[in-house]
Amino acid sequence: MTPAINPTAKLPKIGPYDLPTPEPESPLRPRKPYRFSTLCATVENPSQKDQYGSSSVPIYQTSTFKGVGGEYDYSRSGNPTRTHLEHHIAKISSAAHGFAVSSGMAALDVITRLLKPGDEVICGDDLYGGTNRLLTYLKTQSGVIVHHVDTTDADSIQPFVKAGKTAMVLLESPTNPLLKIIDIAKIAADVKTRAPEAIIVVDNTMMSPYVQRPLEHGADIVYDSATKYLSGHHDLMAGVITCNRDDLAKQMAFVINAVGNALTPFDCFLLLRGTKTLAIRMDRQQATAMQVANMLDRLGFKVHYPGLPNHPGRDIHERIADGYGAVLSFTTGDKALSERIVGATRLWGISVSFGCVNSLISMPCVMSHASIDPAVRAARGLPEDLIRLCVGIEDPEDLLDDLERALLEAGATTIAATDEHQYVRVHTHREEVSISRAVEKLAFNDATVPVRPREDREWFVSAPGKVILFGEHAVVHGVTAVAASVDLRCYGLTTPRHDGKLSVRFCDLNDFYHEWDIDGLPWDAVTPVEVGGEHPDSVDQKLVDAISNRALPSGAQSKPRAASLAFLYMYMSLIHGGEKPSFHFTARSTLPIGAGLGSSASFSVCAATALLLLHQRIKLPPIPAPTREPTDNEPGHIHVTHQGRRAIPPDIAEEVNRWAFVAEKLLHGNPSGVDNSVAVFGGALAYTRAGFGRKPGMAPIHGFKSLRFLLTDSKVPRDTKALVAGVGVKKAQEPELVNGILHAIQSISDEARRCLADPELSREDLLSALSALIIENHAHLITLGVSHPSLEAIKAKTAAKPYMLSTKLTGAGGGGCAVTLVPDSFQEDNLRDLVEALLQDDFQPYMTSVGGSGLGILSPYALPPRRPLAPATPPETPNQQQEPGFAGLEDNTSAASSEPLRSQFEEKSTSELSDWVESHGPWLYV
Repeated sequence: MTPAINPTAKLPKIGPYDLPTPEPESPLRPRKPYRFSTLCATVENPSQKDQYGSSSVPIYQTSTFKGVGGEYDYSRSGNPTRTHLEHHIAKISSAAHGFAVSSGMAALDVITRLLKPGDEVICGDDLYGGTNRLLTYLKTQSGVIVHHVDTTDADSIQPFVKAGKTAMVLLESPTNPLLKIIDIAKIAADVKTRAPEAIIVVDNTMMSPYVQRPLEHGADIVYDSATKYLSGHHDLMAGVITCNRDDLAKQMAFVINAVGNALTPFDCFLLLRGTKTLAIRMDRQQATAMQVANMLDRLGFKVHYPGLPNHPGRDIHERIADGYGAVLSFTTGDKALSERIVGATRLWGISVSFGCVNSLISMPCVMSHASIDPAVRAARGLPEDLIRLCVGIEDPEDLLDDLERALLEAGATTIAATDEHQYVRVHTHREEVSISRAVEKLAFNDATVPVRPREDREWFVSAPGKVILFGEHAVVHGVTAVAASVDLRCYGLTTPRHDGKLSVRFCDLNDFYHEWDIDGLPWDAVTPVEVGGEHPDSVDQKLVDAISNRALPSGAQSKPRAASLAFLYMYMSLIHGGEKPSFHFTARSTLPIGAGLGSSASFSVCAATALLLLHQRIKLPPIPAPTREPTDNEPGHIHVTHQGRRAIPPDIAEEVNRWAFVAEKLLHGNPSGVDNSVAVFGGALAYTRAGFGRKPGMAPIHGFKSLRFLLTDSKVPRDTKALVAGVGVKKAQEPELVNGILHAIQSISDEARRCLADPELSREDLLSALSALIIENHAHLITLGVSHPSLEAIKAKTAAKPYMLSTKLTGAGGGGCAVTLVPDSFQEDNLRDLVEALLQDDFQPYMTSVGGSGLGILSPYALPPRRPLAPATPPETPNQQQEPGFAGLEDNTSAASSEPLRSQFEEKSTSELSDWVESHGPWLYV
C-alpha cells in the first residue's frame, strides 16, 4: 500500500488477487487465482520485499525514519509493518485500498468524518451499542440527521432516500445481536438509483472477509472491528477499512494521518499473524455454531442464526455470503432464567465481544448494548432475556456439554423421562405445543369431556386513565414516580357473533373497523399460555411477526394497527380447550388519545378483561341466592357501586393486570407497568424501577385524598420514545447535572408521598405543599429539556392572575397534557373563565378528580325487579334460566334476547358516554 504521508497523491489500485503464481505457467494449463485460505496464510507484497528475506513481516518499532524524501518519515503517517498489513487486508477483501486504525469504532469515526452538518444518514434499528452511541453524538453535536429504519425490509428505506440530502447508508448484516439479514446488494442498487452520491457503508465485523465481502455487492466502504475475527485472539484492539474508490480513500487517508489513530507497528504485527489463520478458525467456529444452533432449536428455544432453515433471511444471506458465521443468539422467555443460564456456564466465558478462539456468552441488554437506553432497546425489539453465544474453536462436544449442563442447572431443561442422556425443555416448546393442540382437539371432540357453555352475554368493562403527579422521566432512571387514576375512562363492550368471525371497532382511532375469519388467523405461530400459567417476560416475536404480516390490514394507520396487534395477540395466546369465541369488541374513551393520560393502558386493561371473560379464564364469584323470594322488607342481595370497597376480587385484578402488561409491551416495547397497574387498581401508587439505589416495585399510597385537577390537552403530538432517549443522551453527556436533577425529583416524590399519606395534615396544608412541589418538579423537567412551548403557555395561563394555580406537564412531555391542581376554595366562576380562556387558545381542558376506582365490570347478575334498568350482561345461569330470587328485564326475558347495546354504545356522544354507561346497572370495581 502507498502510505498516507501524501493524501493528495493518487493511490494505486491493487487487485484482490495480485499474488503471483509460481513460474513458469503452461499455456495449456494456466494457474487459477489462489483461494481465500491460501491468500490469508500468504503475506506477500510484491512492491515491498524484505532485504533479509524474512518469512514473517518484521516489526518496524520506530516512530521516525531518517533521511529526506524517503517513503516513510513518521510512523503516524506511514510504517512498513502497517503497509504490509493494509495491503494484506485489501487483498483478502476484494479491495483496492485498505487502512488499519486503532479500533473498530475508530474506523467508523474516520468514515463518519466524511459527513457534514445537515447530511442525512440511514441506518438499521438493530445496531451495535457503540455504533448507536456515535450516531447519537453526531445527531446531537454535529447537526447530522440520522434515520433508524428496519433495513431487513429493503423497501423500507426508500422513503428516506433523498437525492442531495442522503449522504450515507450504514448497514450491518447479520445485525448484532439479533442476526437479522440485510439485502446489501438490493439496498445498494436502490440507493444509488435515487441518490447517486450517497455512500454505502457496511460493518462486516460479524462475518469477516472470509465469509462476506460487501464490496462485491455494491458497498463503497467496508469496515471491521479487527479485534474480532481478523485477530482472533483478543490480544489487541484494531479496526480496518477497505474501499475501491480513490476519492474516498484519499479523504480517509487524510483523516487518519491528521487525527493520528493509525494502528501501531506492534499491533499491526499481531494482526497480520492473526489473519493467517482466519479461514481455518472460521471453518471450525461455523461448524460448531451450527451444532449449537441446532441443539437449542431442537429444545424449542427461539434461536437467531442464519444457518437454520427457519431463519427469515436465510435465502438472502446465502446469496451474499459464503457461510453463516459463528455468532448466534436465543431467548428463553424469562430474563432471570437467562441470567441463571449465563452464570451456570463454565467453558463459555462471560464477556462482551466475539470472534475469539475462546467461546463467549453474554446478555447484550446487560452488557454490550447496555449503553442504549432501555426504552430505545425495547422500541427496536431487543429482548431483555436475549443470550448471545460467540463460538470458539474448542472441541464441539465440550461446548455442547457445557451448555447443556448450564441449561439443566438453571432450570431451563430437565432430563427426559425416557432417556437419561436426553434433555427436554421445561418451558413449553414447539413439539409440546403440537402435542397439546392435538390433545385439546381430541378432548374437545370427546363426548365425555364437557364443552364450555356458549357465551351469549354482552360484557361491559371499563378502566381509568392516569396522571403521573411526580417523577416523569426520572422514573426511567430509577427515581420513584407517583401516579394516580383519573375519572376519565376507556370502555369496552363485547357483543356475541357466533359466525366464526372476530371483529373490532375503535371509535376513537379514526373509527377503525376490521373483522377476521377466526380460522384464518396464524394459529401455526401461537404458543398458547396454559390456564393458570403466566405469559413469559418477553413477547413471542414469532407470533407478533405472524400477526403483523398475515393478519393486520396493510393500509391501517399505526395506532389502530398497534391496538389490533395487542388484541389479536392476547386473543390467540389465551386460547384453550379448542374453543375460539366469536364476538365483536368495541372500545371507546372519554380520555384524550395520545395526551399522556394512559389511554393505551386503559385500553389494554379493557381488552385484557374482555378477552379473559370471553375465554372464561376469569369468573366473577357467584352471589348466593336468597332462601326465599325477595320482598320489600327483605330484598335479597343488592350490589352497591364502589364506595371505597373492592367488589372485584384481587386475584382477578392481578390476572387482568398481568395480561394488560403484555398488551402494553406490544404497544410500547418496555413499559414500566405503572399505567396498567393504575388502570386496574385505581387510587394512587408509588413506583420505583431498578437503577437508583432503591428497592424496585409498586406500593399503593393508602389514605390517598381525592384531589381536583384540571387536565389540559395541548393537542401537540409527542414522540415518547425520542423524548425518553433524549434524556438518556443528556444524562450520558452531562451526568453531574442530570444526576443532581434526578436526586432532586426523588426528594419531591418522597415528600409528596408523605403528604398524601399523612392523616394529620390538614387539607389546606396538603394542597399548599402539593402546589409547591408541582412547581418545583416542573422546573426540573424544563432543565431536562422535555417541556414544550404549548405546555409553557398553559402553565403561564393558569399561573396568571386571578387564577394563581400550579401546573406541570404529565407523561413524556414534548406536548401532550398538563395537570393543574385546583384547590377546594377555588371559585367556580374563575374556573369557568379559565376553561374558556384555554379553549380560546385551542387547548382542550377537562375537569376531573384524581384517585378514584380502577377496573370496572358491569354486574353479570340481574337486579331486583323494582329497579327500572337492567344490566347488559344477563344472569350466569344454565340454559338461560333465571336463578331463584333474581329478576331479569321487566318482561322477564333474558338480556341475550333483547336489543344489543352495541349500537347505542357506539353512537353516544363522548359527553353523554359516562352517564349513559353508569345508568345500565351496578358496576363492580376494584
